[in-house]
Amino acid sequence: MNRKTLFGFVLAFVLALPSASDGQDLGRRRGTANQPAASPGAQEFFSVFQAIRDYGLSELSDSTLWHRAVDGLISELDDPYAQAFTPDEYSDFQENNTGNYAGIGVQITNLNEAITITAVFRDTPADRSGIRVGDLIIAVNDESTEGWSTSDASNVIRGEVGSTVELALARRGLTAPIRSSVRRDSVHVEAVEADLVGSNIAYIHLDRVARGSADEIRDALDEFSDARGFILDLRGNPGGYLDESLNISDLFLEEGARLASAESRVPGQSARSMDESWSAESPDRIPGKPVIVLVDQYSASASEIISGALQDHDRALVMGGRTFGKGVFQNVFRLTETRHLRLTTGEWYTPLGRSLHRPRTAQGNPLPEDPDDFPIVTTESGRELVAGGGVFPDLAIANDTTTLIEREFLSQIASAGVPVAQRIEEFSFSQAAQLRGQDAEPAIDPVAFESFLGDLAEDGAEREYLDDAQIRAYLEWLILPRMARRMDMIGRAVEFRSQREPVLAEAIRLLGQVETPAELFAAADRVSQDSQDVRAEAPTIR
Repeated sequence: MNRKTLFGFVLAFVLALPSASDGQDLGRRRGTANQPAASPGAQEFFSVFQAIRDYGLSELSDSTLWHRAVDGLISELDDPYAQAFTPDEYSDFQENNTGNYAGIGVQITNLNEAITITAVFRDTPADRSGIRVGDLIIAVNDESTEGWSTSDASNVIRGEVGSTVELALARRGLTAPIRSSVRRDSVHVEAVEADLVGSNIAYIHLDRVARGSADEIRDALDEFSDARGFILDLRGNPGGYLDESLNISDLFLEEGARLASAESRVPGQSARSMDESWSAESPDRIPGKPVIVLVDQYSASASEIISGALQDHDRALVMGGRTFGKGVFQNVFRLTETRHLRLTTGEWYTPLGRSLHRPRTAQGNPLPEDPDDFPIVTTESGRELVAGGGVFPDLAIANDTTTLIEREFLSQIASAGVPVAQRIEEFSFSQAAQLRGQDAEPAIDPVAFESFLGDLAEDGAEREYLDDAQIRAYLEWLILPRMARRMDMIGRAVEFRSQREPVLAEAIRLLGQVETPAELFAAADRVSQDSQDVRAEAPTIR
């Protein structure tokens, strides 16, 4: 099947609708003259429905009863991914998975009790209107934003394509507000950020597999084609479109290499059939370059297709933690003009036939498992891979480096209700604003940092912690990557993070030492062996 026609398959958050040419909703298509008579179970259901509607003490409308019946039916399925979307939920679903929405193209954050523009996306209405990062939105359509949340502001700023929103902006250095009339348009938020880190290593982060993600990855590979190695960071990636994940995998593999296959039910029957498989259609975009894929427990679905394909073909070293294990896909059916149903309809497999699905309860909790029963598959180079639900990393590295005193500090400020994340965001933003455009390195002003700590103390943070050198260093580490990002220095932000993210630091270190995929796998084997030797030599306390 051509990957361009894959609208029928949805993974973690993927949209698939019946063709507009159908002209009917799902219910109407089922109500044909050839449809068999209602089964005894269906007759019983309609009798119950009618009895509740006509005689129930609490009078409920037909629509309310139908909606509750649908929700009840879904709740009885052994399917944690099934959902009947309300119109608002469906709108959010579309936005999350496409990165598209109708608005002006800004990111807003509530900083210092003001709606602050913290990002202006390229070639959007806001960008063309001269709106800048740091502008404060003080009024929308002549209504003051005082006391508004970001959700309040977002709901008013967004609207239909072609409509206009009136903004009043306060800008640093100006005594009078700027008034801007901005015409809303379709906006696409990119899912990829990329930059060079370390010794000429390309870092590519994909936060979701959205529409256009493959093109964004391709552009990053082309931009950094001279890099000595590549890191593809899929940590926290919940998935997305199947065809986009296949197209991304295609960028790293040779033409003809299998990418994935799928098994689904024959409609209306109990039988399954292996009815789809996909292969790479173009050459490797960066042939011979070593690649590391970073994953964790939140890497799911479409991101597992990518990591599984590259792992099966010995194309990338997978590092981090075991992935989520979502090896099934969903279809989204239109029930009515305003209601849609997401339903699990099939299972997918890696190129070597691994099912990465990890069975879960309807609430999403993993079922008990025995690692001794996990199947093992062997790659072409002889590497053994576990097929036990999720992608098991070639090099497992725990990423939690929080110390005891840091955990105590975090517990204390949580108990006191200190909004530390917001304070860090506010401070990072203000520090970045002073350095932006000066071609300066991200650095924290010591005097300003002391004032920041004082604000935390006023919020309820205990001074004992704030005076501790380790806590101060920890807070600086939280601030510096955010400063770098606000200064559009993605690579520096990654390098700051790597100071306390072992998996990221190890990926940068390994790629700085090797030149080929074979050398990368050999280096990882040495690291793994050294780790085993250290554990074997560790004293046992009884």
